[in-house]
Amino acid sequence: MLDVKELSVDIGRIVAHRGDRMLDVKELSVSYGSCTVVDRLSFHVSEGQWLMIVGPNGAGKSTVLNAVTQGVAYSGTVSLRGKDVKKISAAQRAKEVGVLAQNHFVGYEFTVEEVVRLGRYAYSSRVLAGRKDEDEKAVDDALALTGMEALRGQSVLKLSGGELQRTFLAQVFAQDPKLLLLDEPTNHLDLVYQKQVFELIAQWVKQPGRAVVSVVHDLSLAKAFGSDALLMSRGRLVAQGEIDEVLRPEHLDPVYHMDVCAWMREMLSQWKTME
Repeated sequence: MLDVKELSVDIGRIVAHRGDRMLDVKELSVSYGSCTVVDRLSFHVSEGQWLMIVGPNGAGKSTVLNAVTQGVAYSGTVSLRGKDVKKISAAQRAKEVGVLAQNHFVGYEFTVEEVVRLGRYAYSSRVLAGRKDEDEKAVDDALALTGMEALRGQSVLKLSGGELQRTFLAQVFAQDPKLLLLDEPTNHLDLVYQKQVFELIAQWVKQPGRAVVSVVHDLSLAKAFGSDALLMSRGRLVAQGEIDEVLRPEHLDPVYHMDVCAWMREMLSQWKTME
């Protein structure tokens, strides 16, 4: 079993080896009544990329992911490998796209293993189909990768927040999608669990044919792990491209109404005295 504490990945930014396009979003708009939440947003994600969607509260970041997963009505087009998502069956989408949210409300006495096994549902031809060797391997590998193997028989109602998030991350890994969508996946977790989850995803995206799109508030996490960024403000695109080109003062300061880099340096200086 993999010891998560010993998981070693480069904390520095992932270098994306861009392959074929996986996700194309063109002229995406989402409105609630007269309020436009996302306004004609276009971007794409290729194999090997970890795209960070950043911006202040109310920028429309999570709404973008909701549109991609067909959770909200929109105009424009969302395509997976060149095919309109609206024309792809739910089962096929589940084989292509995995989603990890920031909150999981569980009120059932499922074990960790049972929750992880739900990630294989899209691969079952019948509701009561028997277990296959490939399903068992996918579940075992996901539990090992996330360090949850020892807790596979534990009720999810008895897990800590970090353990629960790693359980659902294992479910997504067992699902074996090609594109992983993350909506503030560590927002309410302790630092150790933030580190574990992001490192596990960094390990996962290094495999061929995979990509990640994350909504994050923490610009430091975005800069540490992302290969690319998309900066939004009030539903509109401000900048997109490689992470270092987007997270620059000329883009960030007008959006956040402050000197972002100066603030980050000031925060870092608090720790310099500990060296």
